Amino acid sequence: MPDGDRVQINIATDGHVSLPKHVCERHGWSEGTMLEIQDGPDGVRLAPVRMTSPFPATRPEDVFGMLKPFYDGPPKSIEEMHAGVEEEFRRQHALGRY
Repeated sequence: MPDGDRVQINIATDGHVSLPKHVCERHGWSEGTMLEIQDGPDGVRLAPVRMTSPFPATRPEDVFGMLKPFYDGPPKSIEEMHAGVEEEFRRQHALGRY
């Protein structure tokens, strides 16, 4: 459906409305998308809520640099990481924590 075409929808008894699938697809809205309703003198407008992060933007080197006090050796393989997690789980389990 081209921009500007009109579609009729019903308001359910509980006040909910369902948007046509093609409208959601055109705007890139999927299940769980938060929409803001802007009520004005010319009608109602829907717009996606722009989520802002509570955290400042970071670069990978900023984050990885935090790990230096704990480990400064060569990168670990996935297998080594899994082994480390398993080892810690077993240690915690032996202490009765899991």
